[in-house]
Amino acid sequence: QVQLVQSGGGLVQAGGSLRLSCAASERIFSINTMAWYRLAPGKQLERVLVAAISSGERTYYADSAKGRFTISRNNANNTLYLQMNTLKPEDTSVYYCNAGGIWDSRRISAGGSWGQGTQVTVSS
Repeated sequence: QVQLVQSGGGLVQAGGSLRLSCAASERIFSINTMAWYRLAPGKQLERVLVAAISSGERTYYADSAKGRFTISRNNANNTLYLQMNTLKPEDTSVYYCNAGGIWDSRRISAGGSWGQGTQVTVSS
């Protein structure tokens, strides 16, 4: 499985921006679905989908991320990104990148490769 190493995140005031990066150990052009998840509020073991992107650049955003977050992938440097703007306190969570999921007509499921997690804290 591809190994994923995350960077970015940190502490920001409400309304601010952060960019998360996720560097893959191998070429990602053939990986169909890459995504960002975050821990559900109050649930340390449940990860909820934030955004996903296919190899064909099709994107999906959770309602909470629409209009504020942008997912992108750079196949040249094998990196997945999540640009987060207009951050809110409720965006505070641990964010995880994921690779190798399945995206069909009904749902997007996570793949077996996960990044190590990055804390994002938004102060009010």
